[in-house]
Amino acid sequence: MRAVVIRGFGGPEVLEVVEAPLPEPGPGQVRIRVAAAGLNPADLAIRAGLFGPRELGPGEFLGLGWDVAGTVDALGAGVPGLAEGAAVVGLVSGSGRLKAHAEYVVLDAEAVAAAPSSVDLVHAATLPVTAHTADQALGLLGARPGDRLLVTGAAGAVGGFAVQLAHHAGLRVVALARGGDAPLLRELGADEAVSSLDGVRVDAALDAAALGGPALAAVRDGGAYVTTRPDAVPAAGHGIRVAAVQVRPDGARLAELAALVDRGVLTTRVADTYPLEEAAKAHARLAEGGLRGRLVLVP
Repeated sequence: MRAVVIRGFGGPEVLEVVEAPLPEPGPGQVRIRVAAAGLNPADLAIRAGLFGPRELGPGEFLGLGWDVAGTVDALGAGVPGLAEGAAVVGLVSGSGRLKAHAEYVVLDAEAVAAAPSSVDLVHAATLPVTAHTADQALGLLGARPGDRLLVTGAAGAVGGFAVQLAHHAGLRVVALARGGDAPLLRELGADEAVSSLDGVRVDAALDAAALGGPALAAVRDGGAYVTTRPDAVPAAGHGIRVAAVQVRPDGARLAELAALVDRGVLTTRVADTYPLEEAAKAHARLAEGGLRGRLVLVP
């Protein structure tokens, strides 16, 4: 099978598409024939050597890709509730050499859920990492219905899901993005769309843009702040709880998030698609920023 890998760290030019052995599912695992796999900032960080392993020995390589949509191709022992051919989504975890940017990937069954039926698999591939990140960050904040929540980077993939989930939970959402994104933010459910933090005061902040101090300064004393950058958590003060979300697979919750897509609560957004052979172009485009949705690789 074909897979995108790196043998060293650097820019998009270090990406390679190689022929790799077909992975076999072990007990409690599922092999998925990949229809689409999202490209995330974590992939760029790993490729550049900023996150994950810091060096690779001779002959070693790393695969990339964390979220996947496709069909069940094979089941390991002890996997109930899934059938070959079923459309699924999942979040890859662990440090295996091959990940979702490939024609096939093996996941723990506990990280897999039925794909939403209202969107195609390309759009479904934008769900696992981004929706889990937004959802788990909101869980860390512990905000209650009626609280004012700041979401930075609100027009981006994680921020957009955060706005929708927070609105669905009854929070009053202050969404920060560029001025031209105000109509989109309103459509996603934001109560206020702002392009500056001047005068903004909130009970909690979900800092999807990783602004750090400026976003923290908008939180009232005794409030809560969560960033999506575990390596850039600002210092706490004024009784504010400060944390970073570190995404973990949760197939049961992913099934609920997929159901929210089918109910129209969550909106999947695809910025563009690329074949595996153009993974370097996709990495370069993501690094440019300004996307209003996810880039997706299609084998």
